[in-house]
Amino acid sequence: MADKAAAQVIARYSTSFSLATKALARPERTHVRNLYAVVRIADEIVDGAAEQANECPETALDLYEEQVLHAPRHRFHTDPVLHAWARTHRACNIDNSHMEAFFASMRADLTQTEFTPEELDTYIYGSAEVIGLMCLDIFMRDRASADRRVLEDGARALGSAFQKVNFLRDLGEDRRALGRAYFGTQLDDDLKLSLTNGITAELDRAQQAIALLPRSVRGGVAAAEALYRELNSKIATTPAAQLQTTRIGVPNHRKLWLTARAMKKATTA
Repeated sequence: MADKAAAQVIARYSTSFSLATKALARPERTHVRNLYAVVRIADEIVDGAAEQANECPETALDLYEEQVLHAPRHRFHTDPVLHAWARTHRACNIDNSHMEAFFASMRADLTQTEFTPEELDTYIYGSAEVIGLMCLDIFMRDRASADRRVLEDGARALGSAFQKVNFLRDLGEDRRALGRAYFGTQLDDDLKLSLTNGITAELDRAQQAIALLPRSVRGGVAAAEALYRELNSKIATTPAAQLQTTRIGVPNHRKLWLTARAMKKATTA
């Protein structure tokens, strides 16, 4: 029941990630969904859910971080998402410092609306790169690899690329509803081109690492990479001004085709 509750979170919030996780073998699929549920709830706290309920978001985030970090010490929780997360943490030996870095970035969203390049790098490390590293812990549990550094670099690159694509997709909404400007107050076509070129380079680095992953998870990660590469390509050809009012997406039939192609290529290589 707890695992299914966590799976519902990803199904409701992200069709792309939900589709990609279906390509993962069990138990990795279950563990990734359990991780996603925990970080998604934290994201909701800072994106307005707590405030809309007339709760203090800072207090809610502090309390939730304490619960998430403490949960793995116990084998029963009345909150099914925390119960599922605790089991995943123990089974995959998740590094607590990664989750602490994640919450630090979430906390920045409560007080900061603009970022210097250095601050943005720190933010993206905590909000996205460590998610890639925790997924890697899941994929490589009970497995040793001489290519661990390459895998870690690829995991961070993939997380960073995903985050930047999401920033560009949500540019207008982040600015209007949350007052956030991750790439500064003015995104012109030159800056957008620089960003999308950088994202492509990160996705290329990630592809090299995907080939080194266990076959049981390679297809799912490759599918997620392919979906975000498609989004990045569409953003690259969309005028910067249009991104202020339009959220770029990929039609479902195209997602299915990209997923199938990426899985076939990754698992037959």
